Amino acid sequence: MRFSSRAILRPNLLTQSNVKIHNSWFYQTCLNEQHLSALSLMSIGNTMKPANNHGIKRIFRATGFSMKGLKAAWVHEAAFRQELMLAIVMLPVALWVDISTIERLLLIFTLFIVLIVELLNSAIEAVVDRVGSEIHPLSGQAKDIASAAVFMSLALCGLTWLVVLAPLVF
Repeated sequence: MRFSSRAILRPNLLTQSNVKIHNSWFYQTCLNEQHLSALSLMSIGNTMKPANNHGIKRIFRATGFSMKGLKAAWVHEAAFRQELMLAIVMLPVALWVDISTIERLLLIFTLFIVLIVELLNSAIEAVVDRVGSEIHPLSGQAKDIASAAVFMSLALCGLTWLVVLAPLVF
């Protein structure tokens, strides 16, 4: 049976579930020492406590976490601040211009889609940075794909605004 050096040094990592993993075919044939040390590091530290709240209490807690996430995005992400400022400027235009309700909703929804995708991009970048600081092709790929999603949402927003507002201008 193979154990990582960290697991041997930290006997609290050798729980029943870890022993089952260590005895599995996948563990013994596919994982190397680098994987094992990464698995051990993932076990170290505080674990998330299961939520014991239900109903309205859960909704209030979830809302609090959402506000905390929005605040973190505002404080730490310049792109989110820029896109939010752009949305604040463009929202009155969408409400003021003489277009149908469906077109107005399209303009507003595309603004929110950009913000939502930027939040997801920021979350992906934070997780990749949390996992490790070493340069790895998969880390770069994850960040590039998330950035491409933001680009696509911006292109969708710009194209939608162009298609809806071009007949009013020309």
